[in-house]
Amino acid sequence: MKASVVVIGIGELGAVFARGLLRLGHPIYPITRAMDMAAEAKALPDPEMVLLAVAEKDLHATLRAIPKPWQSRLALLQNELLPRDWLEAGIELPTVISVWFEKKRGQDAKVLLPSPAFGTHAPLLTDALNGIGIAARVLATQDRLLFELVRKNVYIVATNVAGLAVGGTVSELWRHHEALARSVALDVIDIQEYLTGTRFDRDALIAGMLEAFDGDPQHGCMGRSAPARLQRALEQADAAGLAVPKLREIAATSKT
Repeated sequence: MKASVVVIGIGELGAVFARGLLRLGHPIYPITRAMDMAAEAKALPDPEMVLLAVAEKDLHATLRAIPKPWQSRLALLQNELLPRDWLEAGIELPTVISVWFEKKRGQDAKVLLPSPAFGTHAPLLTDALNGIGIAARVLATQDRLLFELVRKNVYIVATNVAGLAVGGTVSELWRHHEALARSVALDVIDIQEYLTGTRFDRDALIAGMLEAFDGDPQHGCMGRSAPARLQRALEQADAAGLAVPKLREIAATSKT
């Protein structure tokens, strides 16, 4: 029998990965909110992998609580994820996957792009997804992972914030409001560069965002988290002393 995989958080995404891992022959050891992770780690100190799939709001508290035996086996997936998130929790080299499929209750997974992964357990994650018909790929370098994480963040934050101003779908956003979308994306890239301490090819990031638009043209811009994403982006910009004029304009307009 293959080694067990711990899945922390059995929501929609966690369940998708669990299904793929089960198909590969790995028993799944689920961890729910009610369980004591430290006690569970004593019972299962050497799993094949520990996949952290909790809700976005629970990420940082859960990262800080990961038991020591599990830290070197950790794999992460989350929106707005960057190296600072795991480094602040004392996690140095986790496996990370940038998820480019959407899974809602009662619906099949909708794939926008192949999900890229990097790290020790990247082949396991990508094999699990590919085995259930969800495209995924292994990245060659950590630098490429950083670009892919920022690309996903630009897509999420830019579409959510622009959606607060104009609503609609991503295809409508680019077709009718390209200047707005581009300005918002450039503001978001300013913030991402501050958060990562890295300069990026901005044209490549915007091209990557547009590739995701093409993957699901009817995707709605403004999710329910849009106001919180805008507020968080402005707090980050304030900490960095960044102007981000278009974000501030949308924030001022959305309050009136």
